[in-house]
Amino acid sequence: MDGTFRVSVERNRLRFAAAHMATFADDLEPLHGHNYDVFVDVEGELTAESWVWDFGELKRIAKEIADELDHKFLLQLRSPHLDIVEDGSGWEIRYRDRRYRFPRADVAPLPIDNTTAERLAEWFAARLLRALEERGASNVRRLTVGIEEMPGQAGWYTVSVR
Repeated sequence: MDGTFRVSVERNRLRFAAAHMATFADDLEPLHGHNYDVFVDVEGELTAESWVWDFGELKRIAKEIADELDHKFLLQLRSPHLDIVEDGSGWEIRYRDRRYRFPRADVAPLPIDNTTAERLAEWFAARLLRALEERGASNVRRLTVGIEEMPGQAGWYTVSVR
């Protein structure tokens, strides 16, 4: 029989509250926030223990990543639309006639071009995959992460491994 094994963890403790302001077309959203929920699917061969990955460990890893974003301003460092300056105490973001200043401790600077749910899912998936590989997850073949901004509104990213 040919098939695929998959495990998933989601919501419950896999969430974070964060502020952002995405850019769309030639405009910047007003500063606002979401209570984000995280969804994780991992596909791969079974280990010697007959699982793809331990649920508890998968939740711990995903929660650690979500906690990095919790109660932060999500800053898209690679935005072509924002003028971003970092100094010793924080971040200044300029867009046309608007200026924002955030203390360093309140910012999660992310190497993405926009803080859309799709880009957040891509960033999260890369961090999660790296953590799994560091723990010896050579059996993982595919990883999908969903970031839900509100019920019924989520962005997804899937990466195939090897």
